[in-house]
Amino acid sequence: MSDTGDIIGIIERFFETGKTKDLTPLKEIQLNDENFSSFSDVPPYDLKDYATTIALEELRFVSISDYNYEIKNPKISIFDNTAIVAFELMQKGMLVDNKAFTGEHIIINGRATFVLVKKPTWKIAHIHLSKISTES
Repeated sequence: MSDTGDIIGIIERFFETGKTKDLTPLKEIQLNDENFSSFSDVPPYDLKDYATTIALEELRFVSISDYNYEIKNPKISIFDNTAIVAFELMQKGMLVDNKAFTGEHIIINGRATFVLVKKPTWKIAHIHLSKISTES
């Protein structure tokens, strides 16, 4: 498979975790060292490290049932052993509150940027997710 195919496959594995609820790939496809970082539009808004990011991703993906996603207009730029992937992202599902036995249908339109490094296989080194405001 080409680098481009490998890279998009890793991004898809990341989001497929939300559908399968198998959290194992999150640790396999992200760079577990001090150079990893992530930002998102979900509090807390600070720059997160690997361990914090994994914990928050796991919580997020198990809290959304009937999860689905669509990656739109991906742009993959490869510079030697570094890749930048930018795309529009639609996520939807049922946000479940197990304590109150309630749920809320959600649709999140957003943008995403992933930075990957090849060490020796492609790993996610940085994630930035942001919602697109639908307010006018």
